[in-house]
Amino acid sequence: MSAAGRTRAWRFRHVATRYVNPVSRHVAGWLPGFGIVTYSGRRSGRIYSTPLNVFRRDDRYFFFLTYGSEAQWVKNILAAGSCSLKTRGQVVHLVDPELVTDPELRPAPLPVRLIERRVAGVTQYLTMRPAPSI
Repeated sequence: MSAAGRTRAWRFRHVATRYVNPVSRHVAGWLPGFGIVTYSGRRSGRIYSTPLNVFRRDDRYFFFLTYGSEAQWVKNILAAGSCSLKTRGQVVHLVDPELVTDPELRPAPLPVRLIERRVAGVTQYLTMRPAPSI
């Protein structure tokens, strides 16, 4: 990954945003290993929904940064400190985002780890926990 927080896949993010996301948005909130993260823009305040790969380990959710930490959704969630995630048909409010640099991507399932590290050059992930119930 470059010093600017981008992976080898960075140049393909526009293709994903324009063609893949509109299709995957219909199923990502229901399929295991996927989710739709909803967050507000840090400058505009506009609400965005982005389909992503997400994995849960114990009480933490992990988002492996295929396009790197320079992706706008990552910056927006870090700035806001929270987001909502629809996964497996349920909505979870997540808080306390933490950007982790881990070239081994230890929390990732083995197939994901191999693809993200070797193909995309991913070395970072975002981890969050569910907000406490009130």
